Amino acid sequence: MSWYMTALKKYAVFSGRSRRREFWWFVLVNAVIGAILQCLGNDQNDPNFWNFLGWLYGLAVLIPSIAVQVRRLHDTGRTGWWWWIGLVPLVGWIVLLVFNLFDSEPGPNRYGPNPKGA
Repeated sequence: MSWYMTALKKYAVFSGRSRRREFWWFVLVNAVIGAILQCLGNDQNDPNFWNFLGWLYGLAVLIPSIAVQVRRLHDTGRTGWWWWIGLVPLVGWIVLLVFNLFDSEPGPNRYGPNPKGA
């Protein structure tokens, strides 16, 4: 959970680098929270409230999601502009998935020191 909080604390920080662990924990926690809110939205008691809450949560984590993705790209030695490839259906998501699976670039790069050494 600390990796998720680390990403949230860097709410709109698009500079620097993020380790795979920080990125994937952020993705996992967001997926779990989204799934829970979706299940609660399918409940018959008050689906509008839960759907609205899910929409609001998605909006709240939009900027941190982009920021952690950009920092992850920086960690692999790529510019944050690669984030835009994710908007290309299917192919873009696959490219980003592969980039996110790569290990950190060893040592410091133009985006900062290796976060594994910090």
